[in-house]
Amino acid sequence: MKKNVWKKMVSLTAATAMAVTMLAACGGAGGAADSAKSGSTAAPAGTEAAAAGTEAAAAGTQAAAVNTEESAVAIDKAAFDELVASGITADDAEIEKSTWAKAVKDAGVLRIGGVRTSFLFSQLDETDNGLRGFDAGLFQLLAKYILGDASKYEITQVDSSTRESVLQSDQVDAVFATYSITEDRAKVISFAGPYYTSKQAVLVKKGNTEITGVDSLAGKTVATQSGSTGPDILAEFAPEAVVQEFENDIEARTAVEQGRVDAYVTDYTLLLNAIVKNPEAYEIAGDVFGPEDNYGIGLPLDSDGVAFVNEFLKKIEADGTWEKLWKISLGDRTGIDKAPAAPAIK
Repeated sequence: MKKNVWKKMVSLTAATAMAVTMLAACGGAGGAADSAKSGSTAAPAGTEAAAAGTEAAAAGTQAAAVNTEESAVAIDKAAFDELVASGITADDAEIEKSTWAKAVKDAGVLRIGGVRTSFLFSQLDETDNGLRGFDAGLFQLLAKYILGDASKYEITQVDSSTRESVLQSDQVDAVFATYSITEDRAKVISFAGPYYTSKQAVLVKKGNTEITGVDSLAGKTVATQSGSTGPDILAEFAPEAVVQEFENDIEARTAVEQGRVDAYVTDYTLLLNAIVKNPEAYEIAGDVFGPEDNYGIGLPLDSDGVAFVNEFLKKIEADGTWEKLWKISLGDRTGIDKAPAAPAIK
């Protein structure tokens, strides 16, 4: 999509709010469990068998939708790869001070819970098996910081319902999955960051004139992701909507396309993913809304990795790496020139 076309599109939302909070990660995550090393991925294991009849047909339709989505604005792979390869490296004394970081260093690999289907944040490129995007860049930069090599990571794919469990069961060292920091989650895991912030928005099928924003959702069937902040947001801001929860972003968007739901409410930037990929299918209805949603890096409960990762984040913000990663992953692909301010790290 050409930049001037994109700017016309985003002008339909609140320009002031966008400049401050829009381009963030989301409270939900898509996908099923699978693992990969050095950017490669394996087929998901332990997935539930598809239901018979209409459920199987729906699953096939959803799979087809995934396969046919356009990559409207591709990431600059060379710029991304060069940036993560040039990332900073912690000295031995810094690593020795952190039990969490030392365990990663001793293992020789950073185990990540993440996704591979988030177009702007962590997307698998099947041509070279690389993962690229804002979240993917952050965890590769962290691998470089600890291990001296951005490719030394393994990824277990998570969704909104499994992000806590993979940390609690020691399947991963950290979760980078556009992960909203909430009080309930912070009771069972710890968060580093935040590293980004956003608000909510309403996605509708292109051409929908009945829904003009969150205030017009009463009586409408509205999709959101189970395990995300979406259900609570809808309960507060659209209490008369009929909420239908889906396992992941692709299922929710497919339901919008097929007319099985009227709208989909989630984080603005997750919806931005959808529009950049397929601008003829969707549009944003009205302005962003809701409280600022801070996104953090999930770590085991009470881990001293929080202080270590926060120090890493502060360094890449100070040296300009954070802004460069935003530009490559988000700004250049959406036509938005000015990077938002990084949130204050707690």
